[in-house]
Amino acid sequence: MHNARSIKTPLTNNLCASLHAGDMILLSGEVYTARDAAHRRLEETIRRGEALPFDVRGAVIFYAGPSPARPGRIIGSIGPTTSYRMDPFAPLLMEQGLKGMIGKGKRSTEVVAAMKRYQAVYFGAIGGIAALTARCVKSAAPVAYDDLGPEAILRLELVDLPVVVVNDIEGRDLYEEALKRSKP
Repeated sequence: MHNARSIKTPLTNNLCASLHAGDMILLSGEVYTARDAAHRRLEETIRRGEALPFDVRGAVIFYAGPSPARPGRIIGSIGPTTSYRMDPFAPLLMEQGLKGMIGKGKRSTEVVAAMKRYQAVYFGAIGGIAALTARCVKSAAPVAYDDLGPEAILRLELVDLPVVVVNDIEGRDLYEEALKRSKP
């Protein structure tokens, strides 16, 4: 990625404040996978007042359910899933300290408002290149909810995953800005 900025997890308020909609990023460090079913369980855990299966403070969640790894591989294909399906759960996780989310597609106004309030960012990942994305994964380990199969939570160690900042802590939205620029 030409002119991309390299950053590493965990994310901090200062780091999130330095990211702006449209910034190209090469993301490295620890990231967790979680999709709909896992998010529902995380929400239930928080509502019961129990500890989450991983420390969400400063964490990044990749909305993905990787395919099983072939022999000799760390992980199978892994690509972003549609993010709006996690919108009902995202504000509560940001309240707990979640700082970054990776997925594809637009977020709700409630989620964008929560990103401003809790100083979190949303990264867009490139869909359709799941086999290439898997090359950025240097390790993968189960964390929770193994019964969910590919939707179980995994801890990934990433090196230079190409993403773009879609929503920043100022409430800017790359999709909306692109639409405005494209209108005559």
